[in-house]
Amino acid sequence: MSGNSLGRSKGESLLRQLREGLMLTQEQLARQCGIPLRTYVRWETGEATPRPTIVQIKALCRELKVAIEELPDDFGPVS
Repeated sequence: MSGNSLGRSKGESLLRQLREGLMLTQEQLARQCGIPLRTYVRWETGEATPRPTIVQIKALCRELKVAIEELPDDFGPVS
């Protein structure tokens, strides 16, 4: 995964930006990717270090319509 932070301002998560760009709620994306909602929320807010499975990574790419290289190393907000 790349350290892509393009277009993110301080305090903004690229994961959130991608999700909102597709007009998905946290619950919708988490469910579609097989990720527990609380876990997804913690990834997006930076409360937890993401440790997605390969299946979850593939699902995130599919649902967010991005290549794996476009996923950030850190899903949380830019500090």
